[in-house]
Amino acid sequence: MSNTEDDASEPEATSREAVIVDYLPHGRPDDTRPQYQKAALAYALETESFDLLELTLIEDADVNIVDRIPIDEAANDAVIEDVADIEYDDLSNSGVSELEYAIEAIIDADEQRFVDFYNDAQPISLRLHQLNLLPGIGKKLRNKIIDKRKRQPFESFADLADRVGGLHNPKEVIAERIMDELRDEDLKYKIFVRNDES
Repeated sequence: MSNTEDDASEPEATSREAVIVDYLPHGRPDDTRPQYQKAALAYALETESFDLLELTLIEDADVNIVDRIPIDEAANDAVIEDVADIEYDDLSNSGVSELEYAIEAIIDADEQRFVDFYNDAQPISLRLHQLNLLPGIGKKLRNKIIDKRKRQPFESFADLADRVGGLHNPKEVIAERIMDELRDEDLKYKIFVRNDES
């Protein structure tokens, strides 16, 4: 690989994006400062780690709910002044309402990543498997998934649903697990939402 190819691929590797779940052009309603002192805000969900973020936006930022925006400092067309991590309880009511749609949009845009979870999930302990952390997947269904993937890896959610009887909507199962991980910060095992606390 030439140096030119390395340079061209670098920005892709470090690029971070987030999906907007709420946009507050006049800042937080509970902020009692005068309007001219309040910056526009957006709540967003990071696409790789599912971090919940509060974005302080530049004046006249043009963003909409479910937009994907770059959140890197290096982004050329950045509309963001500051990025802060938040908890699920810090989201606005509208943000909570839109969260499920944002999760589905992220899954749709990168289906293979989530299909590969079904292909690659491993045991956590002698009694517990990563697949058992998904809602509605017990021992029987887990064993069916493992048996079918040994024969041939799953290629899509449709392939999964066709080949594994009883797993009717594998995409919704993943989306529901991500929501559970976002809602419950004390959940023992997190498989999609990063927990960077030390």
